[in-house]
Amino acid sequence: MRALIAGIGMAIVAGPLGCFVIWRRLAYFGDTLAHSGLLGVTLGFVLNIDLSFSVFVISGIIALLLLVLQKKTKLAGDSLLGLLAHSSLAIGLVIIAILTTIRFDLMGLLLGDILSVSMNDILIIWIGGGILLLVFFFIWKSLFAATISYDLAKAEKMSPEISNYIFTILLAGIIAISIKMIGVLLITGLLLIPPAMSRNFSNSPTKMVIFSIIGGTFSVILGLYCSLYLNTPSGPSIIVAAMMLFILSLFFKKGLNIVN
Repeated sequence: MRALIAGIGMAIVAGPLGCFVIWRRLAYFGDTLAHSGLLGVTLGFVLNIDLSFSVFVISGIIALLLLVLQKKTKLAGDSLLGLLAHSSLAIGLVIIAILTTIRFDLMGLLLGDILSVSMNDILIIWIGGGILLLVFFFIWKSLFAATISYDLAKAEKMSPEISNYIFTILLAGIIAISIKMIGVLLITGLLLIPPAMSRNFSNSPTKMVIFSIIGGTFSVILGLYCSLYLNTPSGPSIIVAAMMLFILSLFFKKGLNIVN
């Protein structure tokens, strides 16, 4: 039951944010933040602080560093993402190898273990996720306008640049609260697959957000059910269930297209 409650909470938060990840073509950006989560976990163990907090701090720093590097260098965005993703992941693995006195389940960290969530984890997901959603809907208008036309949003004085910074921090936040449940390698899947599924039969942004939440929730329920009866890893099972729903959605006519 704890796993189910945590998973549904995560799906509710991931759905709306994932829609903008899809619309803005930031899939690899989410992957970069997820990879940096391993470094955050490592530093959390070293400094003996809450892992969700350490992951949030490191992911936030990586996100802001990307925005700074985009202005300071002439490298393409995908090159910068690759540089930060693999560097942060490698640094985390090196630190783990050096600190021989620290032992933890690396596979559990990479693939997640939703069945091990505690009541404290559930509170972090629902309270922290609620705060993320409140901030997200506060910047919705500016963020959506900037997604369609950055110049138009700027002309309307909607502060699109500030909204971009806030959105990157929100992505860092969702990775921080979900890393224990889904794992470093699968977090992006929860952000991407349910919104991608809902896009295939949604004809408005609002419907796409709603259907992505429903799809993510159903993926969690179906994934946990299969994990229980087939004795498969819970995190990957949730992502496989989401992928199955996406395949089914291909039979519907494609609808919403925010950015060509």
